[in-house]
Amino acid sequence: MPRPTDITLHQASRVLEVTFDNGERFRLAYEYLRVNSPSAEVQGHGPGQKVLVSGKRHVGITAVEPTGHYGILIRFDDGHASGIFGWDTLYDLGRAHDTAWPDYLAQLEARGLSRE
Repeated sequence: MPRPTDITLHQASRVLEVTFDNGERFRLAYEYLRVNSPSAEVQGHGPGQKVLVSGKRHVGITAVEPTGHYGILIRFDDGHASGIFGWDTLYDLGRAHDTAWPDYLAQLEARGLSRE
């Protein structure tokens, strides 16, 4: 599994940029990270229990803290800070973005929910 070589927060654009040692680089919106948090609050406690999180279009990140040698804890300005984003999770979120983001938007629309 690739490991990050650089992680940068871009507060103005609300994007976390992560570069991996295999040369891949991903720009992940704070909102995308928040609604895909690896926490049990979002993912549930088993397969098929993921919660559809809405209303996070303007969520911010207040801190990124290293967690051992395997990931980071992201503190969001809505108080959410319970998901540890492992290197594999960040990599997978980056690789899946082009299909996961449109799927998320379609799920919001289907349930009458908003990003606001």
